[in-house]
Amino acid sequence: MTADRSKPTYFPQLAAERLDIALCRASAAVARAADAHAGEHGLGVGQHLVLKMLEAVGPCSQQTLSEELRIDRTVMVSVCDDLEKAGHVRRERNPRDRRSYAVTITDAGRRRLAEAEASIPEFLEDTFHGLTSAERDQLSALLGRLLRLPD
Repeated sequence: MTADRSKPTYFPQLAAERLDIALCRASAAVARAADAHAGEHGLGVGQHLVLKMLEAVGPCSQQTLSEELRIDRTVMVSVCDDLEKAGHVRRERNPRDRRSYAVTITDAGRRRLAEAEASIPEFLEDTFHGLTSAERDQLSALLGRLLRLPD
């Protein structure tokens, strides 16, 4: 008897036994969806996160952006370069540390962020459509605990 290849049979069992594997696969699926969504809207995921953080906390160094957003610092350089070329951020000498630069969101960056943020609720609805609102809240709380984030 041959296995029906149209319906997965082993992975659900594996995912139930190995939470780490399930979480990795779910994370990869969400990351692919986020990249596709970002590509459709012309602002990369990393770029979006940088603009969002700068809007929320104000100017900061690339090192701080890299650490807070958990983006490799070599990738962060490229993200900031691209945002600067597009006119969404500017780099200025950091007044607290003249050896570094502070990255600052521009008015154009604020407008671009607002456009990007407008599409997020629909993206989240499409991506997490299999979960109820309560389940989404529960997942968020559990992931926060797993990542040791404040509630």
